[in-house]
Amino acid sequence: MMRVGLQVPNFTWAGGPSQLGDTFALIARRAERAGFYSLWVMDHFFQIAFVGPPEHEMLEGWTALAFAAGHTNRIKLGTMVTGVTYRLPGVLVKTATTLDVLSHGRAYFGVGAAWNEAEHQGLGVPFPPVAERFERLEELLRIARQMWSGDEQPFAGKHYQLARPLNSPPAFQRPHPPILIGGGGERKTLRLVAQYADACNLFARMGDDVLRHKLDVLRGHCEEVGRSYQEIEKTTLDTLHVTRDGRDGSVTPARAVERLAHLAELGIDQAIFSMPNVSDPDAFDMLASEVIPQVSALAVAGR
Repeated sequence: MMRVGLQVPNFTWAGGPSQLGDTFALIARRAERAGFYSLWVMDHFFQIAFVGPPEHEMLEGWTALAFAAGHTNRIKLGTMVTGVTYRLPGVLVKTATTLDVLSHGRAYFGVGAAWNEAEHQGLGVPFPPVAERFERLEELLRIARQMWSGDEQPFAGKHYQLARPLNSPPAFQRPHPPILIGGGGERKTLRLVAQYADACNLFARMGDDVLRHKLDVLRGHCEEVGRSYQEIEKTTLDTLHVTRDGRDGSVTPARAVERLAHLAELGIDQAIFSMPNVSDPDAFDMLASEVIPQVSALAVAGR
């Protein structure tokens, strides 16, 4: 069965900041009612260039997810993705655990190596070189798994030292919230997925050949570390603009089903997408009646 997730990367909506909370709450509730499996927000401090200028509204990711949790009951919640540099690892694990406990087990732990240097400089967050960021990401993953296992022994890494990695209350999900690593780097990122994660995230716009290649690389890393490739949830990120008539570069519901079915044929378990018309209730009505039920019935290749 294929799943669909909604990413909300843009918070610049009609009504301005004074209506932002009400609009976001409506979107979260509509996504749940429409049958979306998951709801994601970026973890950035400034808006990114792909979406808009840095001055546009950007919510802090984990606070936004906690707010969404309070307005929903079933939909899974995750960051796409939290950069390792943004928060100390023990504090980040505690934050994710809190969301998981209070939402009755709906948290994903989406993490990555971080890339947006401008927001780091703007808010005074250290931004080490890329090799060090990946070292820190691996230590974060080790810390997360240790804390979620209940092991309070000191952690002594190259970059992080935790005298007592206590995590009480423990996460609601067992053995822990699913760990998702974003990115398609073949030597480091996909190796970390194979070794530590429960899910990966790749850009659908890479194209079929590149996606197949990335999945083959992941399969190879799994073989090297003795991990079952089937255990890992394969997700993609894309933009999907669905309208009744497919006008202005959008797609009809039927065409949307075709696109998502193609991803299932490639072996993608969950297609996550943003919607330019996310504040339009009609878009959710179409997805609820003409897209999500059909996609949810699809078999994923290799499953």
